Amino acid sequence: MAAAGAPDGMEESGMDTEAETVVTEVPAQPLNCVDAEAAAGAAGEDSCDARGSLQPAPAQPPGDPAAQASVSNGEDAGGGAGKELELVDLKIIWNKTKHDVKVPLDSTGSELKQKIHSITGLPPAMQKVMYKGLVPEDKTLREIKVTSGAKIMVVGSTINDVLAVNTPKEAAQQDAKAEENKKEPLCRQKQHRKVLDKGKPEDVMPSVKGVQERLPAVPLSGMYNKSGGKVRLTFKLEQDQLWIGTKERTEKLPMGSIKNVVSEPIEGHEDYHMMAFQLGPTEASYYWVYWVPTQYVDAIKDTVLGKWQYF
Repeated sequence: MAAAGAPDGMEESGMDTEAETVVTEVPAQPLNCVDAEAAAGAAGEDSCDARGSLQPAPAQPPGDPAAQASVSNGEDAGGGAGKELELVDLKIIWNKTKHDVKVPLDSTGSELKQKIHSITGLPPAMQKVMYKGLVPEDKTLREIKVTSGAKIMVVGSTINDVLAVNTPKEAAQQDAKAEENKKEPLCRQKQHRKVLDKGKPEDVMPSVKGVQERLPAVPLSGMYNKSGGKVRLTFKLEQDQLWIGTKERTEKLPMGSIKNVVSEPIEGHEDYHMMAFQLGPTEASYYWVYWVPTQYVDAIKDTVLGKWQYF
């Protein structure tokens, strides 16, 4: 019966062959989709391992979701580039006219002036913009606590307004000079002689002939008015006013209300002038001042007629 099987510890030579045959003859099983993708991925990994680091990583296609997510994340990290501007409703009031506008709350005072220029035509350099005081050009509306519905007051004149005011003044001055040339000297007229005959005031300010000087920091004093009383002139440039002071009272006149200024040297005392400020439409409104030092005559005219502001 020994021939019926191999001795213990020995393998039969045909068993391996049969096993191999069995494995070989097992029919191939069809792969489902998941297995196919896994197999393809494994093959791709083996291929990449074989090629090593010599092959560069493939670039992401334009439509790759990861790339889009990266761009989106970049925008968020950039501080909200697409963030909406916070607007505030304002009422711009200029020249008795109201303009309703919307402007960004983070606009500066300088940018607000540009907006006002686009609405009114008023140049930024000639604007005074006020909200609880003068609006600083370098601060934002948010910083000065402007709220929705706030009223912004604007003061200023356009170039055309300035020219319209100055041109009649200059024309009136030229006409007055032409009339003066036709008449006898003012200082010979009876109405002026009674003042000039009193002589030069003892406390009159010194004069410098042939020289033009700026207005002094102190009032011009020691002069006479038409009634022979003492008078002084104070130029309040910050208020755009001329103060005419006498012993009895002080008249505070806006510079813009003075239509014209005329003057003439006093005969025999050419280093002093007699001067008139035209306060109304006719010569009857002249306010006369006598013994004005000649070096200040041009400065007075330029200051009152506004030339110092624009030239």
